[in-house]
Amino acid sequence: MSTLDLEAGSAKGSWRGVVLPVVAVAVWWFVSRHAQVGHGIMVSPAHVWDTAVAQVRSGALARALSASLARELTGFAIGTTLGLALGALLGISKLANRAIAPSFNTFKQVSLFAWIPLISVWFGLGDVAKVVFLSLAALVPVVMHTSDGIRAVPPHLLDVARAYRYGKLQTLAFVVLPAALPSIFTGVYLALIYSWLATLGAEYLLVAGSGIGNTLVDGSEQFRMDLVVFGVIVVGITGWALNAFARGVQRRWFEPSRAA
Repeated sequence: MSTLDLEAGSAKGSWRGVVLPVVAVAVWWFVSRHAQVGHGIMVSPAHVWDTAVAQVRSGALARALSASLARELTGFAIGTTLGLALGALLGISKLANRAIAPSFNTFKQVSLFAWIPLISVWFGLGDVAKVVFLSLAALVPVVMHTSDGIRAVPPHLLDVARAYRYGKLQTLAFVVLPAALPSIFTGVYLALIYSWLATLGAEYLLVAGSGIGNTLVDGSEQFRMDLVVFGVIVVGITGWALNAFARGVQRRWFEPSRAA
């Protein structure tokens, strides 16, 4: 298949992706205009647009989004770093896997939101508590995919390393980690998505400070459905952007033939 055909197929796929949002907005406009619902429950797209413009002009959107992203990226970085270290340890060391893996497997069965009461008691309701919560959200998928990726390295690659008389560090650096990299990246990708989803939960339940989650709380408490819908749209667009960024990195690093 030629490059032109691939580009044409990609363009068609992107246009198909626009159909559902356009239909949804059209249905939303029709219902808000004609449905007999209580005042304030169903807001129109125009009303939400006016709210969006006001939020942008006042700087409220920039402040809320920057606060949420700062927490998300901090928690993601901490959780990913710890997850890579623990996952590598579990994947490389059989002794560590036997000693730690059973406890970790029990730990990961606990719902993430079940930790909030404990975190709030230990760290309060501020940014530190939120970052700890987000770090837990990022930690688990990175540990799982890193350890699984390392343990799934094909034996014949290890045989080649032994044939070339690689030491342990050389085998780890030049054989094990490159072979496990796709699985490791999957864990990091999931950590990025999970930490963003957890950001909204942390801001909603640990309500101190600013953020998109707090924008949703304010809209709900003030019965401003325009602000609630605006917040939901911002959350969706931000999540889509993070996902698109991660997919772009994946295509560039792990699918060179497709990129070419």
